[in-house]
Amino acid sequence: MDNYFEQGPIRPPSEATSLLIRVTRNCPWNKCAFCQTYRGTKFELRSVEEVKVDIQAIKDCADQIIELSWKLGEGGQVNRNVLKQISNQRFYNDYFQAVAVWLYFGGENVFLQDANSLIAKTPDLLAILDFLKEKFPKIKRITSYCRSHTAARKTVSEFEQLKNAGLSRIHVGMESGSDEVLVLVNKGVTADIHIKAGQNIKQAGIELSEYFMPGLGGIKFTMQNALESARVINAINPDFIRLRTLHIVPGTALEDLVKNGEFQTLSDDDIIREIRLFIENLEVHGSQLVSDHILNLLEELEGRFPEDKTKILAVIKRYFEKNDEERLIFRLGRRSGAFRRLDDLGDKET
Repeated sequence: MDNYFEQGPIRPPSEATSLLIRVTRNCPWNKCAFCQTYRGTKFELRSVEEVKVDIQAIKDCADQIIELSWKLGEGGQVNRNVLKQISNQRFYNDYFQAVAVWLYFGGENVFLQDANSLIAKTPDLLAILDFLKEKFPKIKRITSYCRSHTAARKTVSEFEQLKNAGLSRIHVGMESGSDEVLVLVNKGVTADIHIKAGQNIKQAGIELSEYFMPGLGGIKFTMQNALESARVINAINPDFIRLRTLHIVPGTALEDLVKNGEFQTLSDDDIIREIRLFIENLEVHGSQLVSDHILNLLEELEGRFPEDKTKILAVIKRYFEKNDEERLIFRLGRRSGAFRRLDDLGDKET
């Protein structure tokens, strides 16, 4: 099968089973000191027609997959037998297989790529969303990344139009609410811009995921990173607060700062202390804290605020009640993939 459509390099972990539609290529800012994903690439806005061609190619794939299901006696359902047939035959390319997996998981969720697809003009986005829903009327959730700089410049009315066209959730990489940290890592926004952006999205009734990066301020700004980020999150009151612990990526400007001694990284224990301070100062209502990334040491830091706040802090208390050796073993087990939760530390079967 020669069906081809573009897909970008990344998506949020929560969009693992979503169909990826590439609306833009790469990142329009591409200057964050901690990020290497789009280095050496040029940002491009794809035309509406280009994106429509991709969506049509995906529809053609989907139609052929459903036809195959009927031939296999599966009644149009995309199940394990259909996936097995597709994966076992070299006749089907990676794009065809990607659509099959999406259909297997329900064919209801879509993620618009790349790093800041909502920078496209609102009429263009509306045309893309309309065409997508026309071809796949069973879609229930459409999500996208968006920079705060972009969201602060779009009007609430524009976001309302996008919501009515099917856009249901936006992921924003806040990273930090501290202006000092934002300058340090060349994020290109301020705390006030973060707040305006988040409030615009929330006012339009679109679900909002804000990402907080513990450790981004290093030792020098650890307190500011926790307290100011909590302040910004409180002002926004997003639907989801997602933890993304800092990882120094080779080849980044932040790695250079570390090598030059201008940035001192936090230990794992200090990262947890920063997260604790952040959580202690959260005063949100209805927000869900999510720790859904392998870089996060404590996956159990999840719950709804304010009712689960005490329970979440109790997890951190349990961690620090472990002795030095136990915490070391847990960290090694977590980083190797052997452990997921603190309880795994005492499970000899793990």
